[in-house]
Amino acid sequence: MPMFNQSEILDTIRMIDQQHLDIRTITMGVSLLDCADPNPARACQKIYDKLCAKAEKLVPTGEAIEREFGIPIVNKRLSVTPIALVAAASETDSYVPFAAALDRAAKAVGVNFIGGFSALVQKGFTAADRKLIASIPEALATTDMVCSSVNVGSTKAGIDMDAVALMGRIIKETAAKTADRAGFGCAKLVVFCNAVEDNPFMAGAFHGVGEAECVINVGVSGPGVVHHALQSVKGQPFDVVAETVKKTAFRITRMGQLVAQEASRRLDVPFGIVDLSLAPTPAVGDSVARILEEMGLETCGTHGTTAALALLNDAVKKGGVMASSSVGGLSGAFIPVSEDEGMIAAAQSGVLTLEKLEAMTCVCSVGLDMIAVPGDTSAETLSAILADEAAIGMVNSKTTAVRLIPAPGKKVGDMVEFGGLLGSAPVMPVHTQSAAAFIARGGRIPAPMQSLKN
Repeated sequence: MPMFNQSEILDTIRMIDQQHLDIRTITMGVSLLDCADPNPARACQKIYDKLCAKAEKLVPTGEAIEREFGIPIVNKRLSVTPIALVAAASETDSYVPFAAALDRAAKAVGVNFIGGFSALVQKGFTAADRKLIASIPEALATTDMVCSSVNVGSTKAGIDMDAVALMGRIIKETAAKTADRAGFGCAKLVVFCNAVEDNPFMAGAFHGVGEAECVINVGVSGPGVVHHALQSVKGQPFDVVAETVKKTAFRITRMGQLVAQEASRRLDVPFGIVDLSLAPTPAVGDSVARILEEMGLETCGTHGTTAALALLNDAVKKGGVMASSSVGGLSGAFIPVSEDEGMIAAAQSGVLTLEKLEAMTCVCSVGLDMIAVPGDTSAETLSAILADEAAIGMVNSKTTAVRLIPAPGKKVGDMVEFGGLLGSAPVMPVHTQSAAAFIARGGRIPAPMQSLKN
């Protein structure tokens, strides 16, 4: 019996042609642990050589699948072992050359982004972690493709508040070093709680130490498809809405599974996971906010938004896990303000606020994503926002993350333009009351009771 019948194929063609369905990314994860070397120049050369060898055929293979199957594959990306682990053996004070090596390799093989200039400090810093984090502003200012992430908390370990305080300062410094591009470096920097090891999406992708030597992960996307499907059930009860989203997510994930398996076979690299997160774009008709409004909300961010998003996220996961036994990554709905046409409009209207976005992150994937705040926002305020979001992740045993852009020279109401998939963001207000004394305490917020699951 064929895997897909004619009706499914025609449905999929319509979804691609009219409803913005695409494969958002094929991400190849590569272990760099065997590239460690006391000589940093040698280590960087090993990293470059290995990535060029492993990923040589990634982009041509993705393009061939795109042509043959007629399925748009928007990005081809690389993720690597957290560089703080790889560079730890090298005798050097700066890890910027490692970022430069990653950037050169990404350009050589033609990928869109490379993730993994990362450190995992949820329970404390190694000397290498400190060097990597100190290198982030310069690394992101002097490279084009490199993305960075730092994990500052987990349900098992609690929240490292020293790391939270430090990352507020690093975000400020990164914005300053890329001030000529509206603080663009911050769009490539994510601060996590409960970071996952198999995330194909940027800027938070890295190749975890529990992963295989090399692996293919795929991220699908289809807000436009879900929005279109819900237009056929106007006024119906929420049971019907959930069932409609589930069936749609099933079809989207089946396509992701097909592309992932095909890429895995052609590249002779193990298939890892399909991440079925609904990842929006700035294009009209490809918005998570518009899905929520289709459920009956006048504007995304009004009362009822969190409940609508909870239903959407749950139904997407239920539909996805029926379509693939290898669902992983983050798998839910992203709510990046600058990358979602409906979110941008809702934020501009003042209905969607930072506080509402924080509430929404309790029930969806990731967190406060691609949010521009005034350029004069203090490092302590940024850290306090990071701490709030990490607390949501820690207590709810879920991944949360923050991508904040304190846009230099910009104030509330201004627009910050990034272009491409990163879109544009209205500068949103933050509370002006200080959290400096709170952040100055340092130490660690202990792990919650649910950490004791052994």
